[in-house]
Amino acid sequence: MDDPSAARITVATYTIYREAQRAVDHLSDSGFPVERVAIVAEGLRLVEQVTGRLNWGRAALGGAVSGALIGAFFGALLGLLGLAPLGSALVLVVYGLIVGAFAGSVLALISYAFTGGRRDFTSTGGLQADRYMVMVDPEFAPRAAELVRTMSAPS
Repeated sequence: MDDPSAARITVATYTIYREAQRAVDHLSDSGFPVERVAIVAEGLRLVEQVTGRLNWGRAALGGAVSGALIGAFFGALLGLLGLAPLGSALVLVVYGLIVGAFAGSVLALISYAFTGGRRDFTSTGGLQADRYMVMVDPEFAPRAAELVRTMSAPS
């Protein structure tokens, strides 16, 4: 597949993605044909922030919360589909919440047991880039560059 940014010209470079988005939003607000624009990230890396220690209790609690939400959702869905009268629909939600919490907890504990202690921590991950370039098709680059240059500073 061809690289869509290969023939485009960089009109602005930012270190924060939000600023590149703001530039494209400014182009859009100015009536610029934004379908001719791309935001291209360079220098990508995966950053995983460790958020805490994982143990049997946290594994069970996390599974219970997830299972309870899923169970309550399905209980509500069955209640809304008219498979039970209103009072019974609320009972379905409560039962779904309880059964879901139990099932989620058991499944989380089984999953945790299979890790064998190899991942005893919780984390969140995401991609980060060194820079974000606002790139535009060559025939539109001069106008885009002028619009970005006249953009006001962020508030």
